[in-house]
Amino acid sequence: MFRALAHRNYRLFWTGAFLSNVGTWMQTVAQSLLVFQLTRSGTWLGADSFMATVPGLLLTLVGGVIADTVDRKRLLIFTQACAGLSALVLSALVFAGVVKVWMILALSFATGCCWAISGPSYQAITVELVEREDLANAIALNSSQFQLARVIGPTLAGVTMQLLGLAGCFLANGLSYAAIVAALSQVRLPKRDGAGRERAIWRDLLEGFHYVRGRPRVGVVLLCSTVVSLFGTPYLVLMPMFAHNVYGWGGAGLSLLMGTAGAGALAGAVFLAYLGDFRRKGLLLLGTLFSGGACITAFASVARPAAALPILFGAGFSMVCFFAVGNTLLQQLVTDQMRGRVMSMWLLSFIGTMPLGSLVSGRAADYFGPSHTRAACGLVIFLFALIVAARYPRLREI
Repeated sequence: MFRALAHRNYRLFWTGAFLSNVGTWMQTVAQSLLVFQLTRSGTWLGADSFMATVPGLLLTLVGGVIADTVDRKRLLIFTQACAGLSALVLSALVFAGVVKVWMILALSFATGCCWAISGPSYQAITVELVEREDLANAIALNSSQFQLARVIGPTLAGVTMQLLGLAGCFLANGLSYAAIVAALSQVRLPKRDGAGRERAIWRDLLEGFHYVRGRPRVGVVLLCSTVVSLFGTPYLVLMPMFAHNVYGWGGAGLSLLMGTAGAGALAGAVFLAYLGDFRRKGLLLLGTLFSGGACITAFASVARPAAALPILFGAGFSMVCFFAVGNTLLQQLVTDQMRGRVMSMWLLSFIGTMPLGSLVSGRAADYFGPSHTRAACGLVIFLFALIVAARYPRLREI
């Protein structure tokens, strides 16, 4: 279950990424609450998510080409340091009491640019940290640390907001980036074939598109990720509005909802780590499409928190299983020379759709309410799963 952690490089990377992600989830909770307190609007919540993710539309594919041609470790160190600086600036603005919504959006955009450029390298570097037979376990454990941070981060955010206010969460996130920078600086990687070569970016991009076009199994996984991301995003983006309008909760209630979804995601990631390199990954991918859509719809339809929280746990479980299995399938189906470009398309399939999903769902929530908006999105995912099951039987066979 933990075999990938036997590799020193992976162990360093895993620890640094975990500490950094704890800080990221602290900021996610605090920032969404800050935007909602300033605006009381679902539209502005969607706009903040839009600004954080729209750089993915412009830069993720370029980041994939960069991941195949430069030193991935150096690129990650530089971009993570810049993202940490952005969090520290937001902390200072809140401490000074001068923060405005446009400032938050601008810093979200800056952080989004860092993640868009570094995301493909973040995904592709895993295969360099472990032996190939440990790749599936490494990806599952990476999901586990992310989801564990998703549980711990909102909990710490609730405590920190009580003691230090919202600014304390942003400060903690800024300092947490030092963990991943320090860990990466200690990782030793062999020089990759092709690293440092100079070619036209557009030519590399076209080569990547042709590669995916000739591999239908890769294409259908990317299609599933696009739809799930487009209609699954609102279940987290609208959480502050849902907590306030439906349950009448504040920051502590929001932390409970985010933490519950994170606990389900953690359980899913640990479950996959236990399974290891199992067979019939395509069948599980399809199953999580069904369960994810069903859970999101059911959560939006249940009025009592005692009944809704277990369903929210199931939604988190399904979503992380879908993305972790999809990630593993792509990593195993592509060649090393194309890994960065294909993984950039994988990231674009959800980062690129999140801006649209966030804006539309935020606007819809203002008109129709967060419950109806969430229920409709979950239903779309469920119906899409039926279509995929009927039209792509080869998915079940992967």
